[in-house]
Amino acid sequence: MKQIINHFTDDDLYKLTMCCAVIDNFPRAQVKYEFVDRNNTVYPKGFAELVEEQVELLEQVIITDEEIAFMRRKCYYIPDWFYKYLRGYRFNHEWMHIWQDEAAHLHIEFEGNWSDTILLEVKVLAIVSELYYIVTGQTDKLDYDDYYRKSRAKAERLLEAGCVFSDFGTRRRASFDAEDTAVRAMKECSQSREWPGKFVGTSNVYIAMKHDLTPVGTMAHEFVCAIGGMFGPQMANHLAMNAWRNTFRGALGTYLYDSFGWDIFALNFSEDFANLFKGLRVDSGDNIDQLNKIAAKYRSFGIDPATKQVIFSNALDTDRAIEIQREAKGLCLPSFGIGTHFSNDFAGIRPMNIVIKLVAVKITEAWPFYNDTCKLSEDKGKHTGKPEVIRRFMEAIHMEEEDVPVKWLP
Repeated sequence: MKQIINHFTDDDLYKLTMCCAVIDNFPRAQVKYEFVDRNNTVYPKGFAELVEEQVELLEQVIITDEEIAFMRRKCYYIPDWFYKYLRGYRFNHEWMHIWQDEAAHLHIEFEGNWSDTILLEVKVLAIVSELYYIVTGQTDKLDYDDYYRKSRAKAERLLEAGCVFSDFGTRRRASFDAEDTAVRAMKECSQSREWPGKFVGTSNVYIAMKHDLTPVGTMAHEFVCAIGGMFGPQMANHLAMNAWRNTFRGALGTYLYDSFGWDIFALNFSEDFANLFKGLRVDSGDNIDQLNKIAAKYRSFGIDPATKQVIFSNALDTDRAIEIQREAKGLCLPSFGIGTHFSNDFAGIRPMNIVIKLVAVKITEAWPFYNDTCKLSEDKGKHTGKPEVIRRFMEAIHMEEEDVPVKWLP
């Protein structure tokens, strides 16, 4: 079996930036993660062992001088000490437990220092996704010449519509070559002539380096959810924004606000934060409804929302991005992060619906894991976490009662 992850920076930028902020603000924090397959896929026999082999191969993957030089050039906001940390970083398969149950469903858990384990999530998801298509014999459906043409056609439509967009597709890509092909097509299309829109780059740091693009991304729900687990959800956004400011001093100024819903975030989002952060990212709920709430909040501070960036990343495709662009233009500075639609859109291939979520956290190794965490989505009924934890967090922030799921949901 070929090695699937061969480059340290074959990863989303936000995993690296969050790692930096974690070391800076929570250096002794410990966490637990769990893998969730929302499609309840039945995996081939022995699949877990193949994933384990790929995870062990990660131990050979270290950052190179070329990758560090690229990040220093493109990611000016990352402090120099962090590259010293990355030079010494080594993956360890013992952080992880991987198995299949009697129904052949895949289970993955990992636990350890937050600053170590944070760099596993995206790589492991990319491994599971690509490995599944290899083991099930579907790789002959991956026609990359046709995919280049298909990706270029998507880029043409988005650019012509005035969309500012980037690739967010690493975690559920059909293969490394699929994401690489899509990014290459979009870059070459964007450079073919002047367009109303703009292709701004990719979240994948290695692919950005390969094509001399800008790696894009800031943070994920994980950062806020972990802080909520350590200190409670009421002030988690305030503490997260302060921690982010402490590390990046105003850079990477797009905040992902919906870890515990809009209402509690809006209470935490004071005028100083509104001025500090360049904008917000919408990742759940109705896109336009969320945009209207964002615009109203900015206006309450005397800030023109048309001067603020809003990044939409909620399960987008080309058609939906163009539709949002038409509605959002003039109300904000809209941009779009598009994932699976860019990196896994082959005829005859069903994209995987897999995630890895942080489920428990403690501020230091001396503490017990007594206070699990969860994510409260703006999409009703799509909270993620243990039912009792979801109820506790909803009660803490006075979120409206609703049926709580009995298992992980999309």
